[in-house]
Amino acid sequence: MTGYRLPHGGARIDRSDTVAFTVDGRQHFGLAGDTLASALLANGVRVMGRSFKYHRPRGLMAFGVDEPSALFTVTTDGVREPNVRATEIEIFDGLAVESQNRWPSLDTDLMAVNQLGGKALAAGFYYKTFMGPVIGPLKGTRFWMVCERFIRRAAGLGRPGTAPDQSRYERMNAFCDVLVVGGGMAGLHKAVEQAEAGKRVIVCEIEPHWGGGADAKNESEIRRMVDLLQSHPQVTLLPRTTVWGFYDGNTLAATERVTDHLRTAPEGAARQRTWTIRAGHVALATGALERPIVFAGNDRPGVMLADAARRYAAAFGVLPGRHLTVFTNNDSAYATALALREAGANIRAIVDLRAEIGDAARALADRAGGRLLTGYAVIGTKGARGLTSVSVARYRHDTQSFSGSAEQIETDALLVSGGWSPVVHLASQAGAKPVWDDDLQAFLPPESRGPWSAHGAAAGDLDFGAGLSPSPAPVFEIRHPGKAFVDFQHDVTADDVRLAHREGFRSVEHLKRYTTLGMATDQGKTSNVPGLAIMADALGKPIPEVGTTRFRPPYTAASLGSIAAERFGDLFPHRLTPMHDWHAQNGARMYAAGHWDRPESYNRPGETVEQAYFREARTVRTGVGLVDVSTLGKIDIQGPDAGEFLNRVYTNGFAKLAVGKARYGLMLREDGFAMDDGTTWRLAEDRFLMTTTTANAGRVMSHLELCLDVHWPELRVHVTSVTDQWAGAAIAGPRSRDVLAACVTGTAVDNDALPFMGIVHGAISGVPVMICRLSFSGEMAFEVYCGAHHGTHVWEALLEAGKPFAIAPYGLEALGTLRIEKGHVTGAEIDGRTTARDLHLDWMLSSKKPFVGSAMMDREGLTDDARWTLVGVVSRSGEKLKGGSHVVAGDRDDPGPSLGHLTAMAFSPEMNAYVGLALVEGGANRIGQHLFATDPVRTGTHIPIEIVSHHMVDPKGERMHG
Repeated sequence: MTGYRLPHGGARIDRSDTVAFTVDGRQHFGLAGDTLASALLANGVRVMGRSFKYHRPRGLMAFGVDEPSALFTVTTDGVREPNVRATEIEIFDGLAVESQNRWPSLDTDLMAVNQLGGKALAAGFYYKTFMGPVIGPLKGTRFWMVCERFIRRAAGLGRPGTAPDQSRYERMNAFCDVLVVGGGMAGLHKAVEQAEAGKRVIVCEIEPHWGGGADAKNESEIRRMVDLLQSHPQVTLLPRTTVWGFYDGNTLAATERVTDHLRTAPEGAARQRTWTIRAGHVALATGALERPIVFAGNDRPGVMLADAARRYAAAFGVLPGRHLTVFTNNDSAYATALALREAGANIRAIVDLRAEIGDAARALADRAGGRLLTGYAVIGTKGARGLTSVSVARYRHDTQSFSGSAEQIETDALLVSGGWSPVVHLASQAGAKPVWDDDLQAFLPPESRGPWSAHGAAAGDLDFGAGLSPSPAPVFEIRHPGKAFVDFQHDVTADDVRLAHREGFRSVEHLKRYTTLGMATDQGKTSNVPGLAIMADALGKPIPEVGTTRFRPPYTAASLGSIAAERFGDLFPHRLTPMHDWHAQNGARMYAAGHWDRPESYNRPGETVEQAYFREARTVRTGVGLVDVSTLGKIDIQGPDAGEFLNRVYTNGFAKLAVGKARYGLMLREDGFAMDDGTTWRLAEDRFLMTTTTANAGRVMSHLELCLDVHWPELRVHVTSVTDQWAGAAIAGPRSRDVLAACVTGTAVDNDALPFMGIVHGAISGVPVMICRLSFSGEMAFEVYCGAHHGTHVWEALLEAGKPFAIAPYGLEALGTLRIEKGHVTGAEIDGRTTARDLHLDWMLSSKKPFVGSAMMDREGLTDDARWTLVGVVSRSGEKLKGGSHVVAGDRDDPGPSLGHLTAMAFSPEMNAYVGLALVEGGANRIGQHLFATDPVRTGTHIPIEIVSHHMVDPKGERMHG
């Protein structure tokens, strides 16, 4: 046993309360207040993980969020949460965790044979080893295709589960004048200052306790400040809360661990809560992280960051070993050595890379005891599954070499301090470029500016005690034979960084991706600066010229459960139409369409989806069908200049549209490409109702607001989204007018009263409705709108009135079939790359007025006859087409270049064939050509097709105009 519990000390633990927990099914005991890390350390457990690539045994290295190796899977009621740091797991009776990335066990991992791979497993080995063709029995097959499944099985660390998570999660929105990130001394002082100035303050602290890494001598001051803040009416304190994202507009994301530390959560309590915080000002008091030094064997269990050892002793009364050695390049480790000596540790030696140290550091060394070896370096470590000794030798800075013979020091814990890195992650996310500080040999946030500021250690204000300097020696690596690790989580060595340099990966971003340095849960917390220093040395440049990676959210892992919160049960949150319950109760097969749940089809017993939509589409073509169109975007446009406004945003004219009439309109983006289409109804001289496609409702609304706020603020117009205020149903088919005549009161619905694109107001079953005659299906059709709360009532009334005409509801699949047959476009064709001419909508481009996009739509590239244009396709073999298939001219063995792709497909009951729409190069000139729809990756199909007009059914529009 090495680590052990001290008989005294431990500010966070309750020695009267013993807690039982299991690791890999084996029971251990800790004390209330322990983390999994401190409890295992107290139990003498040295190996807490296996490294990613080499499966080397790894022990505890850090105290908090910077721990790279001691990762476990928490198993709760069959739910698995992988890659949780032992330092962040608060133990409770019944806690069960599993170690990761080992087989069959943590102590005996057969995958450790990977250590024999040597240079074969160096950086980028998977790019170089498994990509070449192999001769022999695998001739013609890429070796990767054979090895991929084995590699993927070995990759990764923790294994997620498949059981549904029954925990409850919450979301919160909060607003404050000042958000303080970090509850250490600097953060608490800032919070008190702002609270006393009358500001609304939120303080987030990642740990359960306040004060950060402050010494015990500050305990009374910490308690005073926390008491003051807790009693202040405008202050919210959030312990166990990690701020992990800094976004535009001073919006920050944080996750609060509400009941993770409890065996049983109170009824109704959330497990975690995601906070979206909008702050007037953000005070970053995120502290600084101690860095390791890169040397051979620096990953052996028992090698730990020096300040982490101090904090385990102070917080939990635990030491990492009986006989401790300190290895440092800066003064902070001397205060740490003395603190550990006073806690009861035996300090064997302090090894300092610097030949000369200050009087204050030397005085602390004398009090800490042990040998003081200045001008020495640790060049290696020994021990099977844990440290037993270290090798030290005299170090020459000028030549980075050693003199004299190496000396062995028996020790079971080596505490390393390679300097400190202020936590700049959130500042970087806010857009700040970190600035190199030569004195601290670290990157700092730039000077506080605008909506955020940095404070305390996060700003480089490091205070280790009277007379102790915060400046480390600029030595990040001790070059000596043996594996010297830079990134402990991904097994990235110093040699890997140099190999990346030799192979041409000189940019820090390329270095990161080629070697995986600083990826996954580590995010460069311990590895970033040492890795950059080694790359800078290889380039012969100073570190600031090499630069640093820009950090992005999340700062540390955030659970998907907390982000989704109450929105669960499907991949995306969905909106429901007013008639949703009716659909669900009447056999609808629901389908996620963007943010909406919509009926895909109404399957009768024994019907497949295809059989159902064939039937539904045929019903519309021959009789009458009813479809829910409540999801269409609806925007109320009012004001004296409303007509002029629409004239400017649509390509065709709207200013002279008569009241009681609707018109089909097309919008372009400013660059001349199509943006959206829909119909707009004139309800009064100064009022219009615009409808948009479901997918583009939000985009169009934003576009209109931009036009009014920025381009034409002089126009007297107001726009309001009313999508949720109206329920909509489209009744379509040759008998649709008969159904309306049977149930509409207060207005006639014959051709004189309600011609094509006409609007009438009446009632259905006592509910006021607005009806417009327009068609997306190609048949005679009418859209019926009513207040959303009356949607189901009107829907049922229409179905009741339609019974004599065999009316049937139809879903998205049938709707898609009808529009494909007719050649009507949707977002599949208006995809941001097509123009009005590409879609045969150039008849809508007015030559009498300017409009958004008119100045750019006639550019040479947008009028080229060879552009992809809309066509119809018909399967000549009867095979089912696949949306997204490429259109080619050649056969399967030599298909030739892609001429375009299928945007949509369906089986057409009208044509008794599989048909589709496609965007094809020079499409207008290819009508009648026989080509192929090929999909070699997904289905391996190569289907003969004929190019036809996109108007495959009723090209003259006689049905919908009749």
